[in-house]
Amino acid sequence: MIASPRADLLAAVPTLHAWYRAHARDLPWRRTRDPYAIWVSEVMCQQTRVAAATPYYQRWLAALPTVEALADADDREVLVLWEGLGYYSRARNFQRAAREVVARFGGRVPEALTDFRALPGVGAYTAAAVLSIAFGADLAVVDGNVRRVLARLTALAADPRRAPHAGELEALATALLPPGRAAVHNQAVMELGALCCLPRSPRCGACPLAAVCRARQAGDPEAYPARQARAPVPHYPVAVGIVVDGGRVFLGQRPYGGLLGGLWEFPGGKLEPGESPEAALARELKEEFGLAAEVTGALAPVPHAYSHFRVTLFPRLCRFRGRDPRAGEGRTWQWVAAGELGAYPMPRANRKILEQLAQRPGWAGADP
Repeated sequence: MIASPRADLLAAVPTLHAWYRAHARDLPWRRTRDPYAIWVSEVMCQQTRVAAATPYYQRWLAALPTVEALADADDREVLVLWEGLGYYSRARNFQRAAREVVARFGGRVPEALTDFRALPGVGAYTAAAVLSIAFGADLAVVDGNVRRVLARLTALAADPRRAPHAGELEALATALLPPGRAAVHNQAVMELGALCCLPRSPRCGACPLAAVCRARQAGDPEAYPARQARAPVPHYPVAVGIVVDGGRVFLGQRPYGGLLGGLWEFPGGKLEPGESPEAALARELKEEFGLAAEVTGALAPVPHAYSHFRVTLFPRLCRFRGRDPRAGEGRTWQWVAAGELGAYPMPRANRKILEQLAQRPGWAGADP
């Protein structure tokens, strides 16, 4: 059980703030109090490294600088801007939320916690981060970095995401929050987790809270918090068809609501045990779209890793044979000019295939 905040922790909060003012990274979203821009950064930086998210943030705001612009944008434009960040439901929910902000609040991001939390895709962390940084609301943020920092300060050996410890850490985060200083405090704690209190090889020598850290006093800060054993990551071989008909290339759209929902891709599917890529492709094309195609060549295999599994794509060049395809299993499809494929939002693995195609002579004319 985590007790009330220790006096030494409370006394060290000003030291943490001074450290943050001296060492905080110069990030573009820290140069604004625009709640929409801050909201963009928080949605993007969830489960994405800051360095990777920064160029996306800049491109997004250049194209969609306001809530109204996001609300009015074409779905395809939104997904193209998001392409590569993963977790595409976040982008779709963000646009849905923007449309509600325009419809219900006249385009002004609501300051009230209940109003903001009611928007699509907005959870406790996003609400606390946006409202505290943009409006100064006294709300403590609790993300993975914050949990790790607090678990080490209190030498919590258990999993900080599970009850009752998750609730105890949230209560501790709130108790350590100085009234009226939430914007600085929340960013300081998150920055500490990003720069010093790393998951592995923490930089205790540079930490402003080292003197009050129980995990450091125990001699092995990396042992805190407890890590859960990871299950083996499954791997799937996948056949993919680049089906060409004259200058047109066939694309299918993934169903909304699932993995990579709304993105466009070359059709295909997983290989069954003992099945060749060609056989799997013929089966999948027929099952999903009633499509018949003749394989005419192969591209290099494309390995790709997702958060919970890995795939190897086996791309096959194909010539269309037969009638126009049908939409099956809730899928939609479209014939696209070869030179226009880049304008469609695609999974990163499919984009790698497109990069290979661009190197092939005659591809501009979609010659398989």
